[in-house]
Amino acid sequence: MWVCSTLWRVRAAARQWRRLLPASGCHGPAASSYSASAEPARVRALVYGHHGDPAKVVELKNLELAAVGGSDVHVKMLAAPINPSDINMIQGNYGLLPELPAVGGNEGVAQVVAVGSNVTGLKPGDWVIPANAGLGTWRTEAVFSEEALIQVPSDIPLQSAATLGVNPCTAYRMLMDFEQLQPGDSVIQNASNSGVGQAVIQIAAALGLRTINVVRDRPDIQKLSDRLKSLGAEHVITEEELRRPEMKNFFKDMPQPRLALNCVGGKSSTELLRQLARGGTMVTYGGMAKQPVIASVSLLIFKDLKLRGFWLSQWKKDHSPDQFKELILTLCDLIRRGQLTAPACSQVPLQDYQSALEASMKPFVSSKQILTM
Repeated sequence: MWVCSTLWRVRAAARQWRRLLPASGCHGPAASSYSASAEPARVRALVYGHHGDPAKVVELKNLELAAVGGSDVHVKMLAAPINPSDINMIQGNYGLLPELPAVGGNEGVAQVVAVGSNVTGLKPGDWVIPANAGLGTWRTEAVFSEEALIQVPSDIPLQSAATLGVNPCTAYRMLMDFEQLQPGDSVIQNASNSGVGQAVIQIAAALGLRTINVVRDRPDIQKLSDRLKSLGAEHVITEEELRRPEMKNFFKDMPQPRLALNCVGGKSSTELLRQLARGGTMVTYGGMAKQPVIASVSLLIFKDLKLRGFWLSQWKKDHSPDQFKELILTLCDLIRRGQLTAPACSQVPLQDYQSALEASMKPFVSSKQILTM
């Protein structure tokens, strides 16, 4: 996801960051929360002290693990992906920025090692994911407050659990919240091979919706098309094909989409708008092209199209923690039924983070980089 209009600092994430200090002995104002043992436990974490190119500003450091307080949970991270929002956050181009220095990563799955005396909802062995962004998941271990975590079933695949809290949630909410779609209706999206795009394809198929999936042309386009269709995509077309006049004949055999999902912006978003049915909605949730959405005046007037935006972090602010937990459980049910799988992933050991960061920023890379601890 791209730049939002107003940057706001994440106080909760900053507090979580202060619970882990550099092993060199830096001190902060809440010294009573740090481990008081003579030899505090060490953890490894990917830390950035200022914004910039992730390959240059992110460093692997040893940190001290805080003591477990009464409402705290000690977790061992199992796996954590590198998402576009993680990259944007490190670059300083995101709507949510933790105070620096910060541990990278907004998503991942961990296993509970120990809990404080006041913790009632979690126990050792449970799997958990972050309740909100900014927690800092690119580390081997951590101590978090119980309220910062959400339990997930441990009977789902590890990669699915590690990538559950951002992209599938975004996909599900966009499909459910903007148009009252019925089985047989169609949805069009760009960036269809992204993590959100792959989740949209699968969740839409589970809901009986038909998808038109737009991707950039590439040498292995047929391979990509086959893979997306194996997930449930009905049509896979390139940006160039979308612009051709012949597209007007495309909808003779299927209804025009009432919902368009835009993660690119620029010309790609303009073409999505052109394909929408009268009264349809285009939801923008990213801006990979770093170009503005340009909407034709005639389309807005004569087709009464609607332009909306979606940001999962804002959705969480507008809804209760229980509603987010319900969303997670709904997605877990789809995973158990085989209707939702993790995106294509490459597992990379934490110490090889440089290659993972570089791969995550290359064009035409369909495999999500997942750091393993």
